[in-house]
Amino acid sequence: MRAKKHFGQHFLHDPSVIDKILLALSPRQGEAVVEIGPGRGALTRSLLAAVGELDVVEIDPDVLPELESRCAGLGTLRIHRLDVLRFDFAELARQRGTLRIVGNLPYNISTPLLFHILDQRGCMRDAHFMLQKEVAERLAAEPGGGDYGRLSVMVQYHCAVTSLFNVKPGAFSPPPRVDSSVVRLVPYASPPHRADDENWFGLVVNTAFQQRRKTLRNAVKRLMDAETIEKAGLDPNQRPETLSVANFVALANCAKRIEDN
Repeated sequence: MRAKKHFGQHFLHDPSVIDKILLALSPRQGEAVVEIGPGRGALTRSLLAAVGELDVVEIDPDVLPELESRCAGLGTLRIHRLDVLRFDFAELARQRGTLRIVGNLPYNISTPLLFHILDQRGCMRDAHFMLQKEVAERLAAEPGGGDYGRLSVMVQYHCAVTSLFNVKPGAFSPPPRVDSSVVRLVPYASPPHRADDENWFGLVVNTAFQQRRKTLRNAVKRLMDAETIEKAGLDPNQRPETLSVANFVALANCAKRIEDN
């Protein structure tokens, strides 16, 4: 079966990479595991054998016969045939318990999918994702570099991020044109730096990075003035990409408290 470009399909087939993912995940019998994009079932078979019951989200109906055939007799496979960007992880967690999410994320939807999952992080124990290496580097990036941006701040606010290992294109069929990486995300029970209003915090971060090359003063001027930035302990002339997660929280909290008073 040929991969479909519009679904961003690159089927994992390398046994050594599958073993590394399983070692990192260490699935146990009875755990509520959900796999995104199982495709032909290369990873699915091992996951299902390890946990006994497995939920998978797959948009492509053409892969389902092979997937079901390869997983026959290994356990209970529940297939949710729909777009993962519309999948309700929270509802599945109400049925199955706190989720462990794993998947080789389609490169063409990886960023919106990460935000979709962050919105439902309360139902998740952890996530292990295969991503385009460039995206994985953005998740773990530190302030000051070109990789650091809105995705970095929002993911790091909500989750501990661990880069696990890189994967070469030859591990997939067809091989992508870029390297991939596997990362682990573990949601914080309580963020190390808590925003008073997380929606406002998200707006401040998003606004700042829409004009990341401008000074902070100019990037967020529609939300606050330079005096507010200074009250948050920051220099209005620094660039947004130099602010840490803690800096953004301090900025958002300061502006919100001034606005509320």
